[in-house]
Amino acid sequence: MLIMDRDCKRGGERFAIPTQGEVQGKLTVLEVVAITCLREVLASKNAFAVAALKKKVLRAMKEQCAPFGLSSEDETSVLEYACEFFEEASKEAARQGATKVAAKSAGTARSRASGHG
Repeated sequence: MLIMDRDCKRGGERFAIPTQGEVQGKLTVLEVVAITCLREVLASKNAFAVAALKKKVLRAMKEQCAPFGLSSEDETSVLEYACEFFEEASKEAARQGATKVAAKSAGTARSRASGHG
């Protein structure tokens, strides 16, 4: 079952083997949250805001990884993966934003065309 409570527990309860649905659910949550947040930042078309957000994400990743005592190679790998995830989520957010704008424009064009007929 997807519950944050279990993620916060200590010991064996926390490390119960998740089902494929749980894993997919968590990945979906991460993807949706990332894309939704990035869509909001990208809507401003402010490259500085996007770069600042990426920097904050990488800093937060370093802070989250510190307690695990990862090797420098593993930490580098995690940060590279975070960058890739950020870039892909940014592209997807931009794609979805462009699709919504195109759909909105098409709807407006249809309303105008039907209004003149």
